[in-house]
Amino acid sequence: MSMLILGLVIFLGVHATSIFAPAWRNAQVAARGEAVWKGGYALLSLIGLALIVYGYGMARGNPVVLYEPPAFLRHVAWTLMLPVFPLLLAAYLPGRISAATKHPMLLAVKLWALAHLLANGDLASLLLFGAFLAWAVADRISLKRRPVLPGTSRAASAPAGRYNDAMAIVAGLGLYAAFLGVLHVWLIGVSPR
Repeated sequence: MSMLILGLVIFLGVHATSIFAPAWRNAQVAARGEAVWKGGYALLSLIGLALIVYGYGMARGNPVVLYEPPAFLRHVAWTLMLPVFPLLLAAYLPGRISAATKHPMLLAVKLWALAHLLANGDLASLLLFGAFLAWAVADRISLKRRPVLPGTSRAASAPAGRYNDAMAIVAGLGLYAAFLGVLHVWLIGVSPR
């Protein structure tokens, strides 16, 4: 469990610098340069992610069950997961979806985490998905209050394409079906059904 917790602290800690220490983050970028900041950010994120994956896998081998979720919550989780992949893709394919949701990736993380919290009753899942849900909520609140830095924009960096929404929906639903069918078992080792 300690590897999972360490991974969450590193990964979400790096991703929370703009939430809790924006002045420090901006000072680091100014002092070291954006390339060095992004390189360190990426390296720490990868280390944190590797520790999360390893730690969660270890914890699943000897689970601490807190509660047994009712079977109907699996269906609720499947329903909550339906928009997750289209929202993730909409973050990179700007259009009406990204404009309406403002931050489609954060919404996708919130739905993903909530769905998995409902479907899992073990301590490791509570830590993993609860931490991501708390981070996504804090980041969304923070984004509303953060000033827009000179030379940046909250708008999507790529221009909105005519078919971006359709591509996000079709490809996202295809990914959803693939995860429900085979990818979740192949990547995670657990059937979502």
